[in-house]
Amino acid sequence: MAIAASLVELQAEASCPICLGYLKDPVTTHCGHNFCRSCIHQCWEDLQDIFPCPVCLHHCPEENLRSNTQFHHMTDVVQQLPDRRKRKRQEEEEPLCGKHCLHLALFCEKDLELLCPQCRVSSDHQHHPLLPIEQAAARNRRKLKSYIQPLKEKIEDAKVRCEVTMLKSFNVKRKMETWRKELRTEFEEIKIFLVKEQAAICASLLAEEHNAEENLAENQRQISDHLFLLEKPAKCSNREVFSGRPGCADRC
Repeated sequence: MAIAASLVELQAEASCPICLGYLKDPVTTHCGHNFCRSCIHQCWEDLQDIFPCPVCLHHCPEENLRSNTQFHHMTDVVQQLPDRRKRKRQEEEEPLCGKHCLHLALFCEKDLELLCPQCRVSSDHQHHPLLPIEQAAARNRRKLKSYIQPLKEKIEDAKVRCEVTMLKSFNVKRKMETWRKELRTEFEEIKIFLVKEQAAICASLLAEEHNAEENLAENQRQISDHLFLLEKPAKCSNREVFSGRPGCADRC
């Protein structure tokens, strides 16, 4: 266990704190920490005056980066040692068969299931077409690509149709707004015209009413004069009768 722990510690020392991978072209900062040359330059890419260490935040002059040949050789040696962390991570990531606790290495094309070697000889999958996982994965990736391309084309076509529809909708809205403005203008013109017509009609009616009143007054005056002429001989005759003199009609 002590050897395994020391190995893990050695592998951590040979790793870059930025990319977490093994050091490539290692350089040492002024504060003594080691990084990949490309990682530290990328980390300081947008900086100008102050270059903080990504580990301790100590201000480091960029030109003081030193190539660490010793760490370079040590990293080469560490990379040749068995990586217990990687192997353990792979073991944890690889799925196991629920029945036989063996690694799943086969794919049943009929039942679409992952199988272990022990499942292969079972009666459930004995005559089913089986493929290694890698081969089945490659085949299914090709199938997915063949499905994805038509879907991409349909998506692009749908986007184009959507853009065309949105453009048509925008044009229709713009035309409707133009029509609304024209209708408002026409309504205002019609309203002004009707107001003028109403004023003209009212003035004409007032003039006709005035003329009618004048004609009525003239007719009343003429009727009164005519009645007066008619009543005048009658009055004269009555006076002649009562006085014994010849009537006005005889004199006339």
